[in-house]
Amino acid sequence: MSFWWLLPAAGAASFILTAWLRRYALTRSLMDVPNARSSHSVPTPRGGGVAIVVVFSGVLCAMYAQSLVASSAFFAIAGAGVLIAVIGFMDDHGHIAARWRLLGHFAAAIWLLFWIGGLPVVEIGGGSFDLGWLGHVLAAFYLVWLLNLYNFMDGIDGIASVEAICVCLGACVLYWLSGTTELFRAPLLLAVSVAGFLFWNFPPARIFMGDAGSGFLGIVLGGLSLQAAWVSPDLLWGWLILLGVFIVDATFTLIRRLLRGDKVYEAHRSHAYQFASRRFGKHLPVTLAVGAINLLWLLPIATGVVRFGLNSSLGLILAYVPLVALAVIFRAGELEAPVKN
Repeated sequence: MSFWWLLPAAGAASFILTAWLRRYALTRSLMDVPNARSSHSVPTPRGGGVAIVVVFSGVLCAMYAQSLVASSAFFAIAGAGVLIAVIGFMDDHGHIAARWRLLGHFAAAIWLLFWIGGLPVVEIGGGSFDLGWLGHVLAAFYLVWLLNLYNFMDGIDGIASVEAICVCLGACVLYWLSGTTELFRAPLLLAVSVAGFLFWNFPPARIFMGDAGSGFLGIVLGGLSLQAAWVSPDLLWGWLILLGVFIVDATFTLIRRLLRGDKVYEAHRSHAYQFASRRFGKHLPVTLAVGAINLLWLLPIATGVVRFGLNSSLGLILAYVPLVALAVIFRAGELEAPVKN
């Protein structure tokens, strides 16, 4: 079966499986009930991200059987992604202690790095640097942070899905412009798999993604970015620019909470996107804004780096500075004012 036939099949399968998971969650009362830390006000079924995991992993297996994906990439992405999804699924259905979750996250990151060969030579400011074992350690922390920040940022309707689709399609554009079209299949498949789920998750959401889906997306996107780095160092910078909305909001919020002495493992709703959704009174404007920032701001800068010779460090700064400004404007990391009676 051609890859181009697999794509619509994946989208349809994701749509149908999400609908079934929603019905299953409603039947079994697997609901996300609003509390003081929630950004939603209506009990909503959870666990729909399992559809993304099953469809993407299943089609990736079919692609591997047809030699449409390299063995190293298949075992790296599928193995790490499924492990993270299982941990997230178990945590969704019964709490797992943070230390054991973190251990599993690093195990998945190490597995992924083993199969793709770790962190390749990176280019910074026009110079090339082989970081050796330090680079592999940094890459492991990068993957663990990315999968966790994706979980943190999955807090309003549609935002994690829209981010994944925009980043994956943006990466496909970068691959096409740079002549590395052999890399486009996995991100395009992921975008289509998420799109089937997004129909049900678009504001107002009829089902939530859950930790299984968000963690899976985080580590798969991280793995795809490192895979691209082995082909071209500029592609890694392109990925980091495309992921800027989530990286900046989550990192800025975490730093402010650490400086204040908060227990960072406790649930909160102090991300910039959460403050923004409360300011606007709904999720839709914020989710659409994330998509617009990705397509109209971050993608052109990433294109400049990958295709037109823009210095990678300068491109990252140009991309991130306005995002940091938005984080400040929308009070990322601040304490929420108590509700007055």
